[in-house]
Amino acid sequence: MSGRRKWIYALAAMGLVAVALLAWNWSALRAHAQVGAGFGARVACSCRYVEGRSMASCKGDKEPGMWAVSLKDLPESQSVSAAVPLLAFRTARYRKGWGCLLEQ
Repeated sequence: MSGRRKWIYALAAMGLVAVALLAWNWSALRAHAQVGAGFGARVACSCRYVEGRSMASCKGDKEPGMWAVSLKDLPESQSVSAAVPLLAFRTARYRKGWGCLLEQ
């Protein structure tokens, strides 16, 4: 067997192991993403609509491990949506007297 063919088989094996690990941990990854998106949406909504700061300023409030969470301001509904691509999406809406609440 040639050296090049061995590399192809090794890369294919590593790819299969990576896919198997992703499938094995999918529910845990999705749960963590849901928590991160919910937390990000609520914190950014409170920053934006309770504190009255700009969205650019609020994006700096994300925790260090939340690099995959993207935030989107929805001023027409006074809410903020947060998403982790392919895994989670949550929205927090401001309600006067209640603050920012996560939508179901």
